[in-house]
Amino acid sequence: QVQLVESGGGLVQAGGSLRLSCAFSGSIFSIDPMGWYRQGPGKQRELVADITSGGSTNYADSVKGRFTISRDNAKNTVYLQMNSLKPEDTAVYYCHADRVTKSDWRREYDVWGQGTRVTVSS
Repeated sequence: QVQLVESGGGLVQAGGSLRLSCAFSGSIFSIDPMGWYRQGPGKQRELVADITSGGSTNYADSVKGRFTISRDNAKNTVYLQMNSLKPEDTAVYYCHADRVTKSDWRREYDVWGQGTRVTVSS
């Protein structure tokens, strides 16, 4: 079974930056797309950004120009660089993959990380 290990969350002041990382472990052939979701207090989980294996990206309007998603296919790792953080970015951030194809060609769908908390103080 594919496992995801997230890191990089924490407490930061408004205007600061954080970088989240999510490493997928296991015998993996491909992951598409990789993405980050978040769930703020009292809110529904929402897509923050995702990136295909070819590098095409998609961002929520609320983070465009401030967040950058990237991936290292050789390391099966996705990153989220978050700059100019705002208190409204406070949430638990979850790494996600729509489809993971393993080396034996079996697939896992809708794979989630355990979440990492980001708190932005004003």
